[in-house]
Amino acid sequence: MKNLDNTSKILFMSTFPPTTCGIATYTTDTMQSIQRKFGKSFECEELEIVKAQKPGFSYHFNPQEKQEYIRIAEDINRNPEIRLIHIQHEFGLFGGAYGSYLFEFLKKTDKPVVMTFHTVLPRPNPELKSVVQKLVKYSHQIFIMTQQSVKILVEDYGIPEEKLALIEHGTHMVAWKSPEEVKEKYGFQGRLVLSTFGLLGTGKSIETALYALPEIVEQHPDALYLIIGKTHPGNIKNNRDNYRKFLKSLVDQLELSAHVKFYDSYLELNQLLELLQATDVYLFTSKDPNQAVSGTFSYAMSCACPIIATTNPHTKEILNHELGILIEIGDHKQLSEAAIKLLSDKKLREFMAVQAYTKTSSSVWDNIAIQHARVYQDILDKNEPLKFSRPKIKLDHLKRLTTEKGMIQFSRISIPDPESGYTLDDNARALIVMLMHYKIFRTSEDLNYIDLYLSFIERCQTKAGNFVNYIDEHNKVHIKNDYVNLEDSNTRAIWALGQVVSEAHNLPPEYIKRAKSCIDKARTWIPGVLSPRSIAFTIKGLYLYLENFEDEEFKKAIEDLAQNLISRYDLNREKDWEWFEEYLTYANSILPEAMLLAFLTTGKKVYKKTALESFEFLLSKIYKNGDFKVVSNKGWHQKHTEPEKYGEQPIDVAYTIQALDLFYQHFKNPAYKIKMEKAFNWFLGDNHLNRIVYNPVTGGCGDGLEKENVNLNQGAESTVCYLMARLIMESYPDTSASEPLQDNSLRTKRRRVRKASRPEFR
Repeated sequence: MKNLDNTSKILFMSTFPPTTCGIATYTTDTMQSIQRKFGKSFECEELEIVKAQKPGFSYHFNPQEKQEYIRIAEDINRNPEIRLIHIQHEFGLFGGAYGSYLFEFLKKTDKPVVMTFHTVLPRPNPELKSVVQKLVKYSHQIFIMTQQSVKILVEDYGIPEEKLALIEHGTHMVAWKSPEEVKEKYGFQGRLVLSTFGLLGTGKSIETALYALPEIVEQHPDALYLIIGKTHPGNIKNNRDNYRKFLKSLVDQLELSAHVKFYDSYLELNQLLELLQATDVYLFTSKDPNQAVSGTFSYAMSCACPIIATTNPHTKEILNHELGILIEIGDHKQLSEAAIKLLSDKKLREFMAVQAYTKTSSSVWDNIAIQHARVYQDILDKNEPLKFSRPKIKLDHLKRLTTEKGMIQFSRISIPDPESGYTLDDNARALIVMLMHYKIFRTSEDLNYIDLYLSFIERCQTKAGNFVNYIDEHNKVHIKNDYVNLEDSNTRAIWALGQVVSEAHNLPPEYIKRAKSCIDKARTWIPGVLSPRSIAFTIKGLYLYLENFEDEEFKKAIEDLAQNLISRYDLNREKDWEWFEEYLTYANSILPEAMLLAFLTTGKKVYKKTALESFEFLLSKIYKNGDFKVVSNKGWHQKHTEPEKYGEQPIDVAYTIQALDLFYQHFKNPAYKIKMEKAFNWFLGDNHLNRIVYNPVTGGCGDGLEKENVNLNQGAESTVCYLMARLIMESYPDTSASEPLQDNSLRTKRRRVRKASRPEFR
């Protein structure tokens, strides 16, 4: 890479705010997401298509002047820092027939070019077909947003499919909320809300919805239709907004003033997204039969709106019976029938909302940034790894999951599910996380959570010194404890309690006394632990205990337990299988980690040797060909068989990072640190789907990575394990950002990407 700070400068050719158009907003969102996600790999800069220069732009040109294309290309050629040009292509943006002036620029520039096609017209005439083919010829890659556009370009234009990269229209990530939860904020309680948003113009055909509304109101008198958006400047003539005036007169004519609300003022993005979240049914009434993509449609889906939409290539491709209802353009009778059906069936709306939210999770801007960045890197330098920026540490979802009893086990998406009850496992891990957080940040509130989770462990301990694992929502011991093997959960409690004791110099003495008392009560059963992972958790807990208290009994227990692992290792070890069992299952890295801790306790070199051998074997199975993939939970990895490829869980990623951290601290092998960063990036989208698993809006983490999707439920285990990993990474400099990032904002030093003045869409 050429820049001193190792970034590549990407120049975006487009319109930009305050120009009011969908492409300006789309480009700004794309640039912001790339720079937020990959600020150390890429720096984004603007090349504005504008007739009159505006302040703040390094590069600009008048699209109606052919010589301007040559001038700007020569200017850019003289800047060695610019590595790639990304053109947002719409025929009307450029001068000449079908925007043919752009070829003057493309012929002159010596930089690689990629393009996003915002319009793909079917059945082209010969001139249009020739223009598109030439555009593709000058481009390293063409980004398109729908499968239908791919089909048209391949079949109607003869474009090689390998030149096309399908990247959906980006959407903003929002926390899951029911419409009722948001309605109260806006005074819509008791109303059934329909909405439409975007730049207002005749092409939106809002009148179709208004003509349908009387029949809807007859069946649902509480219906309220929100028309959200400023009028497109191209539709305002001589300061007269005739289309909006027509719509308002139609509202009066149809006697709908109590059922229609116009939002024609500036709306912050958060307010817009909240209004969509308050929507029971979204109406997409565009009358353009060839519209290739719509940002408004995509944003409504991402906010979990069931949708009624007119038929065009985008809606026809995306909208199935699980997401909404398609109608013919301009058919208000179909619209009213569809709306009445959905407004009359709350369960159907709830089902569609979940399906829409799930489907658009792949297109959140973080994921769109990853897909663009992969293409950029392939063009510029395939050997240069992408550097992911770390999110700030956020405890919001952990706190949301926590009640006065402890941490709730499961979530439905990001909403805690109290009926799932509480487990010792989750509260023990949560205790460890809060101890880690307190050690770094010394936040007094952390002590309240430490006390709560410690109290839960005390609550679970029986008179015999062992623990129950399952507590129901009513704080009663669940019957499940009688028939489930609880050895793992019992020993995770020992690990958590040992973590408390190890913090004797940081915590109030009362906490140490309580944790130590629990461990002392467990002395009778600790030597009899049998399963490998339970042994490993116990060794870890006792090692931490011994950091502050001398205890010969526990030293001997560590040695005896470690010897048990050695025996298993010797029994199962053979060529190409240096492991403690005949299979790799969950939390594998805790085993070599425990062997290293046993060595640090006893000084026995056989433990160190086994730790290193087994850990290198494990790493060879989960780091392959530059990829990181933990062992699948779908059948595990049996000896002498090919492992399953999919079904990865955050707990295994987090435990891998913990082990790598310990091994790095004691052996200083830089490869461990590199692998740690690679493993953590799994949460941020460096995985086989190129999708984020961690949710930076809620602070929660998806429950797993499957073959084709992320499990969006953000339960206790996955969220706490992400936080464990993130807190460990806090000890290491963030090599992904040259300067600290605050709240995921863009770097102020070279901030050239401005926020869109308002979200405006096609």
